[in-house]
Amino acid sequence: MSFYRVFGLVLMSTAATLALHAQQAKPEIKHTSAPRTSAASGKEMFVAYCASCHGTDAKGSGPAATALNSKPADLTALAKNNFGKFPADRVMSILRGEATVTAHGNRDMPVWGPVFWKMSQGHPAELQQRVANLTHYLESLQAK
Repeated sequence: MSFYRVFGLVLMSTAATLALHAQQAKPEIKHTSAPRTSAASGKEMFVAYCASCHGTDAKGSGPAATALNSKPADLTALAKNNFGKFPADRVMSILRGEATVTAHGNRDMPVWGPVFWKMSQGHPAELQQRVANLTHYLESLQAK
């Protein structure tokens, strides 16, 4: 084999290795303050707080999903995975931070209860409205 042919193979191999490494690099998640949204709009809260990981279609393919330790849940399949009944109490418990989600491991998913409490300036009725409206929106997204 000629020197140039060997050099070319080494160069192509190195380029392929670098390209593979670049594809495997995990994006970094930037932590910022949650934007203020209307407590009356479950959809607005979903887009602001959930879509970055779960995707605007709620199927777990948001832009930040690849940076997480495990794939975000397909939120359109919650009822399907619960014998056809939407688990509203469980969802509200998770949103308030009262229930843990095994897949979240070290809590990749923020606990929204304290965030909502702060946004609601300590008003329990507004906190409950946020959790209820976000839960109702998630229920509306369930696959039929």
